[in-house]
Amino acid sequence: MKAVKGTRRNGNKTAQGQKMKRIAIAMKNRLSPRPPQADSLSIKKIPEVKIFLRTAILGIMLIFWVQRLQGGILEDVMEGKAAVVDLTYPLNEKNPYWPVGNYVPFRYEVIANIKKDMVFSGRYSTPEHLGTHIDAPNHFELNQPSVDQIPFEQLVGPAVMIDITDKTNLEPDYVLLLSDVEQWEKVHGRIPDRSIILLYTGWSKRWQNFDDYKNNDTYGCMHFPGYSKEAAVFLVEKRNVKGIGIDTMSGDCGNCSTFQVHHVMNRAGKFILENVANLDKLPPRGFTLIVAPIKIEGGSEGQCRIWALTPK
Repeated sequence: MKAVKGTRRNGNKTAQGQKMKRIAIAMKNRLSPRPPQADSLSIKKIPEVKIFLRTAILGIMLIFWVQRLQGGILEDVMEGKAAVVDLTYPLNEKNPYWPVGNYVPFRYEVIANIKKDMVFSGRYSTPEHLGTHIDAPNHFELNQPSVDQIPFEQLVGPAVMIDITDKTNLEPDYVLLLSDVEQWEKVHGRIPDRSIILLYTGWSKRWQNFDDYKNNDTYGCMHFPGYSKEAAVFLVEKRNVKGIGIDTMSGDCGNCSTFQVHHVMNRAGKFILENVANLDKLPPRGFTLIVAPIKIEGGSEGQCRIWALTPK
C-alpha cells in the first residue's frame, strides 16, 4: 500500500509539473510579439486599402474638377471652342417701357463732345423697368434682397430654353403650363436643379414696334404671353431654379393683373429677367448664362447685360 501511495504521489507531482510548464510556455508566447499570419494580415488591411484607394481617386477627381471649373466654358470661349450670344437689347429712346403709372421712356443727352470739350460724355435717365432688365426679389415681396444684394452665384449657372412659339402664334395670352414643362423634360431631359429658365415666346419680333409689343386692346389692357402660376411653383419647388426669364415685358402675361408669377418667384428669393433678346439663337439646353445687373443700392430692378455661352 505504501508503494502504491508513493507511486500516485510521484505521478501527481509529474502531472503538476507538466501543467506548470505548459502555463509558463503559454505566458511566454503571449508576452512575446509574433508576426501575424498572412491570411489575418490581408483581412485586416483590406478595409484600409479600400479607404486609401477611394481617397486617392476622390482627390484626383477633385483636382481635375477644380481645374475644369476654373477654366471650363470661359476658357473654351477664349480658345474659340464656345460661342457667346448676347441676350441684351441696346438702350435707346425707342425702347418699350411699362405704359402704366409714372414710367417714362429712356432719355440720353450729350453733355460734352470731343470737338468742343476734348472728351465725349453723356447722361441718361431711365425707369428700372425698361430694356433688358432684372426684377430683384424685393420687387413684389417685403424683406427680400434688392438688386445689389443678389449674390454672384445666383447670377450665373446652367440654363435651358423652352420654346412655346407654336402656342403663342395662335394665342397671344398663352402662358407656360406645367404640362408644357413636363413635355419639354420628356424630350430634352430633366431640368437641372439650380438652373435658369428662359421662355421663348417669339414676342421679341415685336420689339421695334412699341404698340405691337404691348399689344393693347380697345380697353387699354395689354396682351402678351407669360408663365403660369403652376409652372412657376413647380420650377421653384421641384427644380429649385435660380430665376426665370422671358422675351416680353413681364414674367406674368399681359392681362394678368395680380402678378402671381412675380409673387411666387420673389417670395422664394428668385429673380425674373424680362425683355430678353435673341432667345431664338439658343439650344434647348447645354449652355451657361451670365447675368450682370447694374448695382443700384436698394433697387427693385435694374438694366443688365446677359450672355449665353454655348459650346460650338
